[in-house]
Amino acid sequence: MPVLTLSSLSEINPADWDALLAGAQPFVQHAFLASLEDSGSVGRGTGWGPAHRLLRSASGELLAAMPAYVKQHSYGEYVFDHAWAQACQRAGIGYYPKLLAAIPFTPVSGQRLLGQPQDAALLLDEVVAGLPAQGLSSLHVNFTGAPEDALLQGRAGWLQRLDCQYHWNNRGYRDFQDFLDLLSSRKRKQLRKEREQLAGQGISFAWHAGHELSEAQWDFVYACYANTYQVRGQAPYLTRLFFSLLAQRLPGLLRVVIASQAGKPLAMAFSLLAGDSLYGRYWGCLRECPGLHFETCFYQGMEYAIAQQLQRFDAGAQGEHKLVRGFEPVLTHSWHYLCHPGLRTAVANFLEDERLAVMAYAEQARALLPYRQA
Repeated sequence: MPVLTLSSLSEINPADWDALLAGAQPFVQHAFLASLEDSGSVGRGTGWGPAHRLLRSASGELLAAMPAYVKQHSYGEYVFDHAWAQACQRAGIGYYPKLLAAIPFTPVSGQRLLGQPQDAALLLDEVVAGLPAQGLSSLHVNFTGAPEDALLQGRAGWLQRLDCQYHWNNRGYRDFQDFLDLLSSRKRKQLRKEREQLAGQGISFAWHAGHELSEAQWDFVYACYANTYQVRGQAPYLTRLFFSLLAQRLPGLLRVVIASQAGKPLAMAFSLLAGDSLYGRYWGCLRECPGLHFETCFYQGMEYAIAQQLQRFDAGAQGEHKLVRGFEPVLTHSWHYLCHPGLRTAVANFLEDERLAVMAYAEQARALLPYRQA
């Protein structure tokens, strides 16, 4: 069966795409991915060329799909292969363009191969077979879920890469104090001090669902988000239109907490809610205050998860500072198929050592968790 390539998700019925999804996570939904395209956050001029792969039956039934992008760089992926690209450049091997199966700018693990496992496997093998003819150096599948890991484990030519994130788990807490009671005395005092310090500045917080925000409030949300990049001299990945499109298309899944001081909005954290999990994605402020980041991005989300009886809070990639606030180390997976045999061998050797180091780090990180010992 031939594999089809879509240069835009507008070419497929949203219901057909979403019918292949296995869970509640929003990031692979047609509405989320199409909003990235329709807003210009990915597409022409961004280095992210939509190239979604589809597998249809002889009768035209959609069997499997893979959200994919032809990449001209490695930015916005959160699985860092810049060193591989630089090694290729020194060796005279072309690394770009490459094909990436991922959710742009979203380091959240989940479904990347849509459809039943046997159909997804057939799609994957057909895509790999077509890479050289399409001038693509490789295929990378980032932040996979357990079904993809099972499918790719031991598959010829595929290399596994591990990394570590930090997620907070709700252990049936009645309130935030219930969570604090499980911490060691020193860590409990630290968290209380951080929260009290901010409360003493007269800063208050209010949660909003996506449909509750006006366009003026979305302007504020975007200004905060963009400022996190601008202070580092970088351009933001997402456009202003992306936020409005998501508010129209997924209003029930969006959650925004806004911090205000003397009645004026000061900072925000933007999250998506799905199933039993809260996914913290973007944050920003217009003026820095001591403790503002921790309260807006972490403690507010933890309190919200407790109040809504959610099981998990994924506050984003990286950040060892999450450990002392009760976020636990979690291994993430990505998979890489490199067409050049010499490059594949070199990367395989590197990844073997890296995986051992990452697993050892995750074990060491658990020793830094603030929970009282049983």
